[in-house]
Amino acid sequence: MSIVSIEPATAERWDDLENLFGPTGAYGHCWCTFFRRRAKDHTASTSCDRSMRGVDNKEELRRLTLDGRVPGLLAYDDEGPCGWVSVAPRDDFIRLSRSRSLRPADPDEPGVWALVCFWLPPRRRRRGLGSRLLDGAVEYARTNGARVLEAYPVDTVGGRAPSAEVYTGTVEMFQRAGFTLSGHHLSERVVARLELKTE
Repeated sequence: MSIVSIEPATAERWDDLENLFGPTGAYGHCWCTFFRRRAKDHTASTSCDRSMRGVDNKEELRRLTLDGRVPGLLAYDDEGPCGWVSVAPRDDFIRLSRSRSLRPADPDEPGVWALVCFWLPPRRRRRGLGSRLLDGAVEYARTNGARVLEAYPVDTVGGRAPSAEVYTGTVEMFQRAGFTLSGHHLSERVVARLELKTE
């Protein structure tokens, strides 16, 4: 693989993010806003008017980015933007606090960041790019004051799962990166946590 850099998705990189996600907004017109919006506000991918699918989601991500928020990180290689990871303070992801399967045991725990999504174009998958994005997310969270980075990977033991089902990453990936894995206190989901040492 060529040299890869991991960069914050800042306002000046909006065009790169838009082009990477393409006309379908990454997964099913989500534009990586599923965890950032209440269920009633998230635009379904099944709208009868195809031109309107995901429009509100895209506008939400665009607004966040152009307002100076950093909703995630972009990977770049010599061909341009090639991958994405959504990482931010856990409080930014409103749907986590309302989820029956992912609700934090202690929603007021300070300094917790969450990693909720990876997106790689199909031709970029299975080349180690996801692990590079994970390393970049760990470093970005650490340098921005996170005490803990939390994620919600899928266990793929027993066979591969479709890419759309492992957008949160795999258990194996987080194990390799040194995360501690445990069962969620209310569901059968896996929670991966990494204590971050800040300078």
